[in-house]
Amino acid sequence: MTERSKPDRELFESERAFRILVQGVTDYAIYMLDHTGIVSSWNTGAARIKGYEASEVIGRHFSIFYPPEDQAAGLPERALAAARATGRFEAEGWRLRKDGTRFFASVVIDAIVEEGQFIGFAKITRDITERLKARSALAESENHFRLLVGNITDYALYMLDPQGFITNWNLGGQRIKGYVPDEIVGQHFGRFYTPADQKAGKPARALQIARETGRYEEEGFRVRKDGSFFWASVIIDPIRNDSGELIGFAKITRDITERREAQQKLERVQAELAESRKMDALGQLTGGVAHDFNNLLMGLAGGLHRIKRSSTDPAILKTISAMEGSIKRGAGLTRQLLTFARRQQVHPVRLDLAKTVFSMQEVLRAGLRGNVALTLDIAPDVWRVHTDPGELETALVNLVINARDALLEGGDVRISASNHQAGASDSTDYVRIAVKDNGVGIPPDVLEKVFDPFFTTKPVGQGTGLGLSQVHGFANQAGGRVEVESQLGEGTEVSIWLPRARDEEIEDPVEATDKTVGTVLMVEDNPDVASAGAMLLEELGYRVKWAPDAETALSEVENDGIDIVFSDIVMPGRMDGLGLARRLKRKYPSLPIILTTGYSDAVLRTDVEFPMVRKPYELHELSLAFDRINIR
Repeated sequence: MTERSKPDRELFESERAFRILVQGVTDYAIYMLDHTGIVSSWNTGAARIKGYEASEVIGRHFSIFYPPEDQAAGLPERALAAARATGRFEAEGWRLRKDGTRFFASVVIDAIVEEGQFIGFAKITRDITERLKARSALAESENHFRLLVGNITDYALYMLDPQGFITNWNLGGQRIKGYVPDEIVGQHFGRFYTPADQKAGKPARALQIARETGRYEEEGFRVRKDGSFFWASVIIDPIRNDSGELIGFAKITRDITERREAQQKLERVQAELAESRKMDALGQLTGGVAHDFNNLLMGLAGGLHRIKRSSTDPAILKTISAMEGSIKRGAGLTRQLLTFARRQQVHPVRLDLAKTVFSMQEVLRAGLRGNVALTLDIAPDVWRVHTDPGELETALVNLVINARDALLEGGDVRISASNHQAGASDSTDYVRIAVKDNGVGIPPDVLEKVFDPFFTTKPVGQGTGLGLSQVHGFANQAGGRVEVESQLGEGTEVSIWLPRARDEEIEDPVEATDKTVGTVLMVEDNPDVASAGAMLLEELGYRVKWAPDAETALSEVENDGIDIVFSDIVMPGRMDGLGLARRLKRKYPSLPIILTTGYSDAVLRTDVEFPMVRKPYELHELSLAFDRINIR
């Protein structure tokens, strides 16, 4: 055997190494076909992937790897023809293993030409079944995602191109904004903004912020196809490809009109609750001092009355008159504060509003300056209201005085009343009483404080800050409300809304009757107040007995000889005046009982169970109260 030349030996070693490499590959089936498609070589990867050993497959046509339907369609022959014609054939498709199972294959067939002569094919096959499964799973996932996005109805989910033109549209967009895809795809998303926002360049600014910061979020009004507005929550996210290039925006819009309205309602309720708590705190503070304060005023009034009755000196009488005026103002301030805090006892009756207002016109005109004109516009058919006439009159006087003070250079004050039937959101009929002026108006920062107690813009000594507070408390305690509208330089209108009186409500008759002198048991723990009250009752012709507490009063009534019980509510001991009155009423149903108080929480719960007189009281108030019980 002749020794091989060095080039031949190197070629032999190279071919041997290549054969070993090919045979060692297990992830690819690498084999040769002759020019007719007969298998002429077979590697380890082919044996692993297709299940045939080399001895089982060499010499057989490669079409055995194709499923029957592909064989019948002539796919093996077409693959070889394509490879021979172009030099290469590539495809993906199903192939068969020896055991008949299928796998998804990536196939490459190269035509082999040697020294210009076509000699066969080199074929490489790879099992990509797992890749196919992953690809199918991805496609299915993407399809599910598209279906999910497309069928979501609570959110408008859609894409924009980099310039803001809409590229797709889901059912949520159609439901929320009213457009079907054919109407909106290709349109600029700026059409969803209000005209004012469009003019301000808000759509472009939203895209710019999303592009520069990575996200844009806001809440605001958007416009539907029919032109109606809705309150929207909006998110815009920029979409970039793998190289970081902006390819568009993802936009999510949700209609949160109902949520916003609910939030606003909650805020209103919270504000009302805070206001109610403020009123409660104020009422507790006021109530804590009102009883003692009014008892002091009652004692002073009684002492002054006694001095006045025994003096003829004009200077003393003038001083007494001034002091009585101060006592009345002090009592009035307490009543206004209690009314604002809704802790003032009221005596509502079925009131003819037109008659009441017209009967007050002289009093109201007297409170105005000569350069201020008063106009009454009260329709005679205005509904009756169920309210306390004294509190209503005080409220109107307060409003007219405020209107006068706003008319620095003169002007007009107009009082009107009109009927307002119940609407869809309120089942109550109201009468609206409005006091309007054409004065200087109220600044916005002041307007929100006008009902606060002691808040006033008037100079020191010219206002207590309780006028509008009284109006506010009166309206709320009557079951209504008060509203203020004002424009600087144009004037102010304050409206009191009072519920319409029911037809079955009957006005309490107030008829004075001849009274027969009788004995009044005054139940009062404060001796000074008892002395002042007894003096007034004696002037009315009554005999007076005094009991300092409820237990003593019970003993006095049991001893007989008592025609009327006149009791304070707040007293020391186990039983207060209201408990005493109820106990006496059960035992002596025909015994007249009148209660009095400077202030008590119990007053708010009596529901006019017993006649009531507020401290500090005067002679005519006692006379009216005792006339009401019709003693004969």
